[in-house]
Amino acid sequence: MYRLFFAQVLSRIDPERAHHLAFVVIQALPTLGFGRLVNRFTRPRTDQSVTTLGLRFESPFGLAAGFDKDGKAVIGLGQLGFGHVEVGTLTAVAQPGNPAPRLFRLIKDRAVINRMGFNNGGAASAVSRLFKVRSVAGRPVLGINIGKSRVVEVENATADYLESATALAPLADYLVVNVSSPNTPGLRGLQELDQLAPLLTAVKTAAGTTPLLVKIAPDLSDEEVTRIAELTVSLKLDGIIATNTTLSRANLKTDAAVVEAAGAGGLSGAPLHARSLAVLKLIRASVPAELCVISVGGVETAEQVVERLDAGATLVQGYTAFLYQGPLWARQINRGLDRLRG
Repeated sequence: MYRLFFAQVLSRIDPERAHHLAFVVIQALPTLGFGRLVNRFTRPRTDQSVTTLGLRFESPFGLAAGFDKDGKAVIGLGQLGFGHVEVGTLTAVAQPGNPAPRLFRLIKDRAVINRMGFNNGGAASAVSRLFKVRSVAGRPVLGINIGKSRVVEVENATADYLESATALAPLADYLVVNVSSPNTPGLRGLQELDQLAPLLTAVKTAAGTTPLLVKIAPDLSDEEVTRIAELTVSLKLDGIIATNTTLSRANLKTDAAVVEAAGAGGLSGAPLHARSLAVLKLIRASVPAELCVISVGGVETAEQVVERLDAGATLVQGYTAFLYQGPLWARQINRGLDRLRG
């Protein structure tokens, strides 16, 4: 039914407007009085739990950053079956993001191009909201993803990240340094080791006892991926998230004119599957077994989640397929995990 609804209704609505409409419903779920009942329907029926980062994840499958930028729907998303919810990307300075339109569907590819530009209300405004989230019984594991404010020059990025980390690390179950979005000028340059090492060292100190991970791009070379993995180990970080969106437009089924009209931005969804899996294998070959590696990119089915777990992922995230599969997507994944791994 959802596929029919998507084809006949949602696909004809501006993608960002459709996102907001769905978000309002998910945000309201805990207040409607049956959210916990919904969670009994969506959560795994067999033990699929994972212990990592000193935390217990009820399901290995969670929601990647980008859907809930300000942490306004964490409880509702958990009730839909996601074992963890990563909010953000949050920046120290509130910002509206790039001008609309900035979100585009490539339906034939089950993909999305976005150039949202870290639109969020700022780290400080999220503090009281996320403090309340932490007090809710049965909530999902809460990840908080932080990035560079657009108005801040790259040479001042460390101070900017530290402001966000200081405010948000005490509220996070784990904290993520995002240096891989293609939509903030200069951000991906922070993946260069001479810039990345001092940045991560400083944020690690600010994060204190909160587990710290770094999120990287799929467009890095194999050698760069391996070097960042080795840096993560040497700095004693807690994990890596691989991968963010890609600048590549290779091998798409969508008409080239449609892709060109969408313009600049990061591409996510099914076309990232092969590269994201390859990056996961590179990382796992370079880090100890106990290091948390979260795989994200092109994941649509329970079979693909299991494929990532078998390839060495500690946890798996998704996002774009949520837009195509609908509100029961996490339930479908969890039921598939029950069948495949029960």
